Amino acid sequence: MRKLLILPAMFTLVAIASAQRDADVLRVETRLVEVYATVLDNHGHFKDGLAPADFQVLENGEPQLVKYFETTSQPLHCAILLDTTGSMAKALPALKNAVTEFIDLLGNEDSIALYNFDVKVETQQEFTQDKAAVKRAALGLHAAGSTALFDAVSQVSREINDFSGKKVIIVFTDGDDNTSALTAQAAIQQARKNGIPLFTIAEGEAVTSKRLKDILEQMSESTGGLSFDVKNEKDMKVVFTRISEQMHHIYLLGYQPRSKPTDGKWRKIDVAIGGGQDFRIRAKQGYFPK
Repeated sequence: MRKLLILPAMFTLVAIASAQRDADVLRVETRLVEVYATVLDNHGHFKDGLAPADFQVLENGEPQLVKYFETTSQPLHCAILLDTTGSMAKALPALKNAVTEFIDLLGNEDSIALYNFDVKVETQQEFTQDKAAVKRAALGLHAAGSTALFDAVSQVSREINDFSGKKVIIVFTDGDDNTSALTAQAAIQQARKNGIPLFTIAEGEAVTSKRLKDILEQMSESTGGLSFDVKNEKDMKVVFTRISEQMHHIYLLGYQPRSKPTDGKWRKIDVAIGGGQDFRIRAKQGYFPK
């Protein structure tokens, strides 16, 4: 009897069918595209409990068959990426408190990793379900250095790309990028390519910089995430609570493109819910085939 094991990873889900017969092993590799989606009704309430058959997925206008599916109730990997540059010295204590309270809002089966960045990214805590360990790492952060925001987001996205199951990245920054090797457009393209939902939080100078706010919004919206502004310490806790609510209403769908992409160009994705009901759907907008 053949058993099918589906291992999800960003843009490439590998299905391996193994059969043992006369010492021979059959391996079948199938590439799937991941699509994260959040569904709300016309009153703005989350719509949970949907099944794969409820979703209609189109790639460049062509209907696709959902072959992999994770519900809103399944656990996820949450990567927290915090700006700890010199300009964060005043806001950092409040940010630490907001992050530790946010950690308590995550499920016991959710995995959490903590990163910080200035001119480079540092891993303060690898993925773990030990909430106390992540809190200790957050409370030990210090502020210093310049801002390499774009490089940091790109690096963390790549690092968690191959983790199985649902993934989200939360990015907190208080200032415009002044150090990254990546340009703003390259950072946006990289976020769209990886497709992991980005929840971005702007504070301080980042709130008043229209250029940076536009970049953060583009990175978030193209991946099915959201962007937020923080104007005071109280806002920090409110925003992190809102992100926690959003994270736990995300579906993950995987499909194998009916038409194999060969030109490497952007593939537009549209997601809808059947049945004639009025829903608002926030989802990844497309991808660049590898």
